[in-house]
Amino acid sequence: MSGGYFCMERLSFCLLLSAWSWGWAPGGAAKPKGQGYPHMNSIRIDGDITLGGLFPVHGRGAEGKACGELKKEKGIHRLEAMLFALDRINNDPDLLPNITLGARILDTCSRDTHALEQSLTFVQALIEKDSTEVRCVNGGPPIITKPERVVGVIGASGSSVSIMVANILRLFKIPQISYASTAPDLSDNSRYDFFSRVVPSDTYQAQAMVDIVKALRWNYVSTLASEGSYGESGVEAFIQKSREDGGVCVAQSVKIPREPKPGEFDKIIRRLLETSHARAVIIFANEDDIRRVLEAAKRANQTGHFIWMGSDSWGSKISPVLHLEEVAEGSVTILPKRVSVKGFDRYFSSRTLDNNRRNIWFAEFWEENFHCKLSRHALKKGSSIKKCTNRERIGQDSSYEQEGKVQFVIDAVYAMGHALHNMHKNLCPGKVGLCPRMDPVDGVELLKYIRNVNFSGIAGTPVTFNENGDAPGRYDIYQYQIRNSTPEYKVIGQWTDHLHLKVESMLWPGGGSQLPSSICSLPCKPGERKKLVKGIPCCWHCERCDGYQYQLDEFHCKRCHFNERPNENHTSCTPIPIIKLEWSSPWAVVPVFIAIVGIIATLFVVVTFVRYNDTPIVKASGRELSYVLLTGIFLCYATTFLMIAEPDLSTCSLRRIFLGLGMSISYAALLTKTNRIYRIFEQGKKSVSAPRFISPASQLVITFSLISLQLVGVCIWFIVDPSHSVIDYEDQRTTNPHFARGILKCDISDLSLICLLGYSMLLMVTCTVYAIKTRGVPETFNEAKPIGFTMYTTCIVWLAFIPIFFGTSQSAEKMYIQTTTLTISVSLSASVSLGMLYMPKVYIILFHPEQNVPKRKRSLKAVVTAATMSNKFSQKGGFRPNGEAKSELCENLETQ
Repeated sequence: MSGGYFCMERLSFCLLLSAWSWGWAPGGAAKPKGQGYPHMNSIRIDGDITLGGLFPVHGRGAEGKACGELKKEKGIHRLEAMLFALDRINNDPDLLPNITLGARILDTCSRDTHALEQSLTFVQALIEKDSTEVRCVNGGPPIITKPERVVGVIGASGSSVSIMVANILRLFKIPQISYASTAPDLSDNSRYDFFSRVVPSDTYQAQAMVDIVKALRWNYVSTLASEGSYGESGVEAFIQKSREDGGVCVAQSVKIPREPKPGEFDKIIRRLLETSHARAVIIFANEDDIRRVLEAAKRANQTGHFIWMGSDSWGSKISPVLHLEEVAEGSVTILPKRVSVKGFDRYFSSRTLDNNRRNIWFAEFWEENFHCKLSRHALKKGSSIKKCTNRERIGQDSSYEQEGKVQFVIDAVYAMGHALHNMHKNLCPGKVGLCPRMDPVDGVELLKYIRNVNFSGIAGTPVTFNENGDAPGRYDIYQYQIRNSTPEYKVIGQWTDHLHLKVESMLWPGGGSQLPSSICSLPCKPGERKKLVKGIPCCWHCERCDGYQYQLDEFHCKRCHFNERPNENHTSCTPIPIIKLEWSSPWAVVPVFIAIVGIIATLFVVVTFVRYNDTPIVKASGRELSYVLLTGIFLCYATTFLMIAEPDLSTCSLRRIFLGLGMSISYAALLTKTNRIYRIFEQGKKSVSAPRFISPASQLVITFSLISLQLVGVCIWFIVDPSHSVIDYEDQRTTNPHFARGILKCDISDLSLICLLGYSMLLMVTCTVYAIKTRGVPETFNEAKPIGFTMYTTCIVWLAFIPIFFGTSQSAEKMYIQTTTLTISVSLSASVSLGMLYMPKVYIILFHPEQNVPKRKRSLKAVVTAATMSNKFSQKGGFRPNGEAKSELCENLETQ
């Protein structure tokens, strides 16, 4: 309580000093109602109820001066709008009938501290003045003129000024209605409870600007704010809305000092260029700062680089862009939705020095507007400035365009008028003029009526206030365009809760319609993910989804399923193509050709042997084992077709059976033959009796016993692991997914193949061992030598097969190489056996039948003895008997 009393005493002291400095005079005469006259730096219009007015008639002064240059539009137009509204209300028989509104209008000089000093005028009548120390010269009591009581204030313009004034007015419960202050801070009803405004809060404006930025596909912008509540809270609201909505990042926020030093604006441009990708600059600044920013951009030769987006402080004003049209081209600005008030145009155009003496600043405006000097000013010799004639007319002898906030000034005055009218109807029903309940007017009560007004404004739009004293958000969106060398502000959209923007109507620096970019990072290409820069969600690096990954979403890559690969641009997965060995492939043509030739040759030999089945040569070759061997050779050739056929259950099962079976049959028969020859000659060295199990029947039993082991192994394999076809996606999973293939094949691994052919290899090796042991048998005896050469050649074939087959396991052509190598190796083995063992016999049978005749018969004992002795003589003296022994031995062995 004592603190508040101390403050009030200090305030009273300040007011008394102010009263002294303003020169209040005692005994002021009564003035006619409604007539204005100069009162120092204010306009005073008498009335039954007095309203205060705060307008930036002058700009901010420099070098310690309070006020600067005259503001024609922002100052004079708005001030005259209040006078125009007062005249209309005072002449309206239905609004405040028999009650005249007066005014006390002050110049804020666009400075909050100066406005605070000026606004103390509004509270003079509420402070008791101590006159005990005042003495008149004649000793009589002093006569002190009581200042008029201000019941409400219209203003101010700048948010920082309104905040400063609102802190004083709320102490004295004086309601305040602003026509231009849009700072979000003023929506705080706990701090600025007596403040209302007919313009929407910058919260709406910030939302509208965020919507515009997003509609133009910008996501990286800078902000620029004048120091003070309007600029800083406007930018803060924009940043908050951009974060809430997402998708827009602020590169940097630059603040314009309240008292900028020389070169400050050049420094600001250099700082904005540090983030050159952020071409869009959101500006919440007063028009003086806006102009100086544009001038600095022009000096920095950045015309056309920056795309300016100005708040309502820029709006559609000419002064910020005058002579800076090229720098401002393409700028997008926002202004509370308004229309030009035709009545005000007629009123203002009719103002002259004679009929507008109540406006103490009108003479200064006249000189500024018409570039002349009034007679009371001395004209310098040689000056181009002419003398004013008072015959100049606004709009005829000078350009004129209604200032954007005129409508809101009129609406603010009317809001106060309607509130007073409704208050009078309720408190003074049926009374003419003011009643005691409204003398004086209670500010708290008046505020309630202000917040409840609802009327159609001067432009036809409804005027209402929410619980915080804010007007609803309705904006027009402008763009500063230059068409045919003529600059103009063109309406390109509206915002009322949501955005309506005509992007196709927009023109950008240079007159182009191509939308300029203001983005931190270019959009990633399809198949690339965004790797965000820490702390800046709108900046990222693009990383390719490589290998078998595809783009799952904007920020992630994911590996395709094992049977899929990414498409060409890595945006989705597609099935990996399935391949198999085609019959038309060169890898298949060669083995098939060899197999066909081999099958034909085998069938030819079989047919020949069957036809000449009883001839000596056929008998000597061992007919039973020969047919078994030829069957094995046939199966070896036939295996080629199974290896190339499309893998399925039946094909894979037949592969398991016949791939090793053909070779097992062939080598089992050859092993039995070589073993019989070996045993015969080994027995012959010891005795002349024949060895056991050399008869054809015995030989067949031995051969089929050996073959059965192969079949038993295959059967066990079928039981343990049933046959089936598989698609192998790993064999050809290349580094480049484009070349990846799935191979349709049977479930025979390399290890399984070794096991499958292992038994045949064992038979082949054993047969080779016996061929080596019987190498001493003379050529003229049986087939030992041809079998030996056959096995040697076969071993060479398979020794070549092993490195080729397993050495290509990592090759992209593995399936083709291994299949072709295997089939050709099997076919070559069969061909060697067929060529070396049977082709000579067929040749003799067909072309030398004279050699295919029976020889004289001798006992087996005599034949073996002769062969043994022949072998001994051959070793000692190189003696070679005639060829009769060979056939005779074979015939004798055949019949055993």
